[in-house]
Amino acid sequence: MSSKRIIPSSELIINADGSVFHLHLRPEQLADKVFLVGDPARVDMVASRFERIECNVSSREFHTITGYYQGKRITVVSHGIGTDNIDIVLNELDALANIDFETRQIKDELRQLTLVRVGTSGGLQDETPIGSYVAAVHSVGFDGVLYFYADSQRVRHRAFEEALIQQLDWQLEGLRPYVVPADPSLIEQICGSDILRGNTIAANGFYGPQGRQLRLALQDPGLNAKIQAFDHEGLRLTNYEMESSSLAGLAALMGHRAMTVCCIIAGRKAQNMNTDYKGSIEGLIDLVLERI
Repeated sequence: MSSKRIIPSSELIINADGSVFHLHLRPEQLADKVFLVGDPARVDMVASRFERIECNVSSREFHTITGYYQGKRITVVSHGIGTDNIDIVLNELDALANIDFETRQIKDELRQLTLVRVGTSGGLQDETPIGSYVAAVHSVGFDGVLYFYADSQRVRHRAFEEALIQQLDWQLEGLRPYVVPADPSLIEQICGSDILRGNTIAANGFYGPQGRQLRLALQDPGLNAKIQAFDHEGLRLTNYEMESSSLAGLAALMGHRAMTVCCIIAGRKAQNMNTDYKGSIEGLIDLVLERI
């Protein structure tokens, strides 16, 4: 009988107070229901709905509050911008849930988290106008994070990926898009008739990777037009954001339920933008808190 691996201190970094390295959370401070947001200030916006707060912890861009909403214990965490930050947050949340910090060993019984990311996004189609809410039934990764983990093909939609390569006439050398479905039971739980079910691209940048051109020329100036025309068995690409792919992929590999739902604040096709979107994002926060 082989002994269980002890995770070295250089791989799972635990602070002197018993908290995990970046998030500065201790295992007992994590709820099973996790509400994820990008902006640290938005954590306070979500927690302002709580009846009671257990803990309030801030470290860098990572701000966490655990409390109660209508009797449900919920942890709200800010992850900052980008799939690289999601890699940090998902691994540390999973460690808090499923690794014994005393023995540095994976627990025999694994705990499943429910993770819903609420963010802002740019709409790519006429049916995703400013003010609409779009859930990522599939997340399309333009980032590469998932390829660093073994067995990623187990959670990926390979036919969707091949269709992307062909229909987009993919020209970005060394970068291959991947596709991961969200947890279907969570999509059913969160999405009503007020949330569009879409297919969301997670870009690894805000400017060039999303087809914005300032001073630098783009490698494929026609990419967004091809994205808007894409259709794989009725599945169209609905919106851009920057985190959904690694969230869906890592959560699926770890055995957690996860999804992303975004408020559309920019119309990439109509080339318009709403910088005063507080009311729309607050409406989406209320929907998710009711349904999570």
